[in-house]
Amino acid sequence: MSDKSDRSRERSVPSGRVSRFASFGRLASGVAGGMVAEGARRLRTGDSLSPRDLILTPGNVQRMADRLSHLRGAAMKMGQMISMDAGDFLPAELSDILATLRDQANFMPARQLDGVLRAEWGPDWRKQFRWFNPRPIAAASIGQVHKAMTRDGEELAIKVQYPGIAESIDSDVDNVMTLLKVAGFAPPELEIDKLLVEAKKQLHEEADYRREGAQMELYRQRLAGTPGFIVPTLHEGLTRDRILAMSFEEGVSIEELANETDERRDEIYSRLLTLVARELFDFGVMQTDPNFANFRYRPDSGDIVLLDFGACRDVDQGVANAYRAMLEAGMAGDKDRVREETIKAGFMMPIVVEKHGERVDRMIEIVVNEMREDKPFDFGDRAFVPLLREEGWEIAQDKDTWAFPPVETLFVQRKVSGTALLGARLKAKANVRRITEKVLSDTEPFPVKAA
Repeated sequence: MSDKSDRSRERSVPSGRVSRFASFGRLASGVAGGMVAEGARRLRTGDSLSPRDLILTPGNVQRMADRLSHLRGAAMKMGQMISMDAGDFLPAELSDILATLRDQANFMPARQLDGVLRAEWGPDWRKQFRWFNPRPIAAASIGQVHKAMTRDGEELAIKVQYPGIAESIDSDVDNVMTLLKVAGFAPPELEIDKLLVEAKKQLHEEADYRREGAQMELYRQRLAGTPGFIVPTLHEGLTRDRILAMSFEEGVSIEELANETDERRDEIYSRLLTLVARELFDFGVMQTDPNFANFRYRPDSGDIVLLDFGACRDVDQGVANAYRAMLEAGMAGDKDRVREETIKAGFMMPIVVEKHGERVDRMIEIVVNEMREDKPFDFGDRAFVPLLREEGWEIAQDKDTWAFPPVETLFVQRKVSGTALLGARLKAKANVRRITEKVLSDTEPFPVKAA
């Protein structure tokens, strides 16, 4: 990357409530202007008008991506979540623009960075290092990562939180949700509060760097006997509320796996799928952010480096057991039981089956037929996705069936969907049935808590 392009990404983070609110105001004004222009164009051409079509123009989505990259924090994080979760449901060009939020962010100018480091480490913070590179090696939604070497010769990755981010979470989530409602992405009106509460809770946890450090250490312990995974080591002496210090671990983008042999790519991706299954059925804890940047790959050894443990959360034991029951029914080819377990778990309301039973059965049949065979599943072949989307879209039009899924399932489903999306990006193949059978056979259902 050139110095010129680096400088173009160097933007001070709006850290005050007023400045962040003003940024949202500028975004709303820009989007409104884009909607007016698009509406005028459609009236001239005789095309139909809908709020969703008017707001989701390439120009407006580019405005959103640029402004969210500038704001960072919860605003950018929710933009990333849209790009991951909407996946196959967004037009390709819009999905590509939003995907830039996963891959890069603006970073703090040197003066703002120094202000954070002075506040956390004191005015003489540089004396602790042989060198500290002020140019970040990564910039994300809540913080940016710098490479440094201590006086003892230890090479570290230092994650520095943007100023004002933790304090702005609640208002940012509310402002982004307002935009989502206008764009037609928001869930049914009566259920939005549930999503807002959980989104805010998750983001406050991600902004707690001491908590993340503890979760990282727990993952090191859980995977200590599992070859093929690398978890950074926490440097407790330099970690603070807004600084997370850890060992620097070499690796390239996980997407580089696409350039490996089919055998190596499929073996390593299968290892990732196994980890997701173990998180759900063995650890009882899951890192719920499937952002591709949270995985690195070592071509020489084939190891996967795991990064970013801020989104770790306990898996509800009832949810884990519900997934187990559905998977066992699916692998057995028992479609009636799949339907029953899906309803029992709260993933689907009984009224959906009552009103759209044939569509539900077709969706179940598609999934069961794809996943239960004892052969590698081709994640790059997405032919079944439009079939599911078509059936699901028809059901979604019936407002009588609208219901918010159990909050406990949302983050698990996001990790599962994001991992499948990575498989699609890599065009990987994995024997899902064998992986699932192995993990289920090695574990027991979690004990059911007394009511």
